[in-house]
Amino acid sequence: MKTPAQIILSAIIFGLLITLSAQSFASGNAPSFNVPTDAGDIKLEELRGQVVYVDFWASWCAPCRKSFPWLNEMQAKYGDQGLTIIGINVDKDRKLAENFLKKNPAKFKMVFDPDGELASKYKLVGMPSAYLIDKTGKIQHSHIGFRASKKQSYEDSIQHLINN
Repeated sequence: MKTPAQIILSAIIFGLLITLSAQSFASGNAPSFNVPTDAGDIKLEELRGQVVYVDFWASWCAPCRKSFPWLNEMQAKYGDQGLTIIGINVDKDRKLAENFLKKNPAKFKMVFDPDGELASKYKLVGMPSAYLIDKTGKIQHSHIGFRASKKQSYEDSIQHLINN
């Protein structure tokens, strides 16, 4: 059993890892991808000129359930202004993802990454992980987790990139 000091130290180290991972791509080029889907290939390079919000999620992720309504809202609100949201599921069993999507429908593009290739490229450390990519293909913002208290901040970042 861990002592209170060990628990606090573990939490601090985990927090630092999350922060460093999220910042490692800040203002860097987003890792490219070309992924086949049922609706055709999604190629990140073909989305240049648009703001792209890449959201990694999993069926077991409780915050992901809370983020989907907001993601749907953002796609509806800003899609005509140049926002494309891409959800990337990392479940190894696609049926788990499909069951999640029945309960939490996505009104944005969806990709499945059961082998974790994209997750590895983006160096994921937590769920959900989101990357906001500007019109030139650079990651401008990223965050791990989804907090309702930060929805306005997330949206402000989207608006800023759309308007610039």
